[in-house]
Amino acid sequence: MSHKLVDLRRLVLVVTLTPLTAALAVGLGILLGGWGVAAAIAAGLAGLAFGLWLIPRNWRAWGYAERLDDLLVTRGVMYRQLTVVPYGRMQYVDVASGPLERRYGLATVQLHTASPATDAKIPGLPTAEAARLRDRLSELGEAQAAGL
Repeated sequence: MSHKLVDLRRLVLVVTLTPLTAALAVGLGILLGGWGVAAAIAAGLAGLAFGLWLIPRNWRAWGYAERLDDLLVTRGVMYRQLTVVPYGRMQYVDVASGPLERRYGLATVQLHTASPATDAKIPGLPTAEAARLRDRLSELGEAQAAGL
């Protein structure tokens, strides 16, 4: 997983919190005066500090491993989740990249199976790695399904 994902999520956090904090400051400023503005700014800074602390932890929690017969995907900071997707069960593999992800050269690989519980997502991969992984998983999925 690319470290650029951390930068992207930090940018989204700042762009989201700035107008929310400003709107809260205006609203509380009208209701409570100067203390309301100070409280809104303090809440915005606390949210920013918490988000900046949590984003790298979340990034470190994601991982994947290609094994002989299946793909392992792990995620979660407080509640760890490990998803094992057998290659023969994969129906198709998506690679998606939104406008901000394209700007940072990132993509998300989404695996689809017959059961929604075993679908897996790997965000924040460099575009070339995402394409390589998609091609490899498609090849392995076809080979495993042909053996049934």
